[in-house]
Amino acid sequence: MSLRLPAAEHTSRPWRIHEIAPDFRVEDVWAFRTPGAGPEDFPVMLAALRSRTAPQYQTGPVRFLFAVRWRLGALLGWDGPDAGLGGRVRSLRDRLPDDLRRTPGVKDPHIPFTPVYEVADECAQELANRTVHTVCHLGWVPAGDGGYELRMAALVKPNGLFGRAYLAFIKPFRYLIVYPAMTRRWERAWRDRDRAAAGGEFDSCPVLR
Repeated sequence: MSLRLPAAEHTSRPWRIHEIAPDFRVEDVWAFRTPGAGPEDFPVMLAALRSRTAPQYQTGPVRFLFAVRWRLGALLGWDGPDAGLGGRVRSLRDRLPDDLRRTPGVKDPHIPFTPVYEVADECAQELANRTVHTVCHLGWVPAGDGGYELRMAALVKPNGLFGRAYLAFIKPFRYLIVYPAMTRRWERAWRDRDRAAAGGEFDSCPVLR
């Protein structure tokens, strides 16, 4: 199972994201099991994660939650072009130093996040709407068993009082439904990484997305 960590586990590490997004606060930090991982395996982990973002790997409860969210967003105008990157807020890519501009990462068509940068041991993607500007940061960290593990940090910049209230409202859903499903999916993606690298098909098990 994944382990929730204190914010200091993210802020104390020399991630490049600190210089890019100092005005964002740490909302969540999680560690995910990646048994047998080595220091060079971060790109392997990212490829494994991308192999499991298609809709068939999403659990029923998560699909329902996001369907409700996107429906509300459409009705209330939360996700229009004027509310997102290049509209309400500027992309974090506008803040990047030259070396990070050359490593944008891979855009996954199955998720709404936009890549910011990707290097040997970390990457960042961003999403903006009427409620929040958020960053999903992934890092590759030495683990206590001599291997390496995946760390995820959610960084947020709420849009005023409404954004802060929205984040508080959805927190129970994230902890009770979204994060447990994501943990199972990500950790299974690592276990099945050899088939992902070979281009093989995974079981279309909807409870593990």
